[in-house]
Amino acid sequence: MPVLPARHISISIKRPIEEVYGFLAEPMNFPKWAEGLGGEFHHVEGMTYRAQTPMGPMRVMFSEPNPYGILDHAVVPDAAPPMHNPMRVLANGSGSEVVFTLFRHPEMTDDAFARDAETIATDLARLKALLEG
Repeated sequence: MPVLPARHISISIKRPIEEVYGFLAEPMNFPKWAEGLGGEFHHVEGMTYRAQTPMGPMRVMFSEPNPYGILDHAVVPDAAPPMHNPMRVLANGSGSEVVFTLFRHPEMTDDAFARDAETIATDLARLKALLEG
């Protein structure tokens, strides 16, 4: 597989890292801020969930809770390769920085990549409002 172009999208949140990571490490909280995982979202087993997304039904596999701020997850369509989504929470002073890495896959157009980046930025803004509200 070739090296893919990547864009890091981040947002600062005025909440301690323990609170932000604790909220994000619970997969059932993702539909509260990540619009693409809205609708139906339910636990399958372990760290695997099932979501009804705008692109159809998908499995979502989350990383296990850990002490490193890692929140990686993979979105797996029924008939396509998984989309890996690296995500981190970092301490930023007395608050936190949430960083999402968006990879541009070879079949993505410039417009699709820009739309995905905007969707992620909007989702992260929703997360910030939820946690700071």
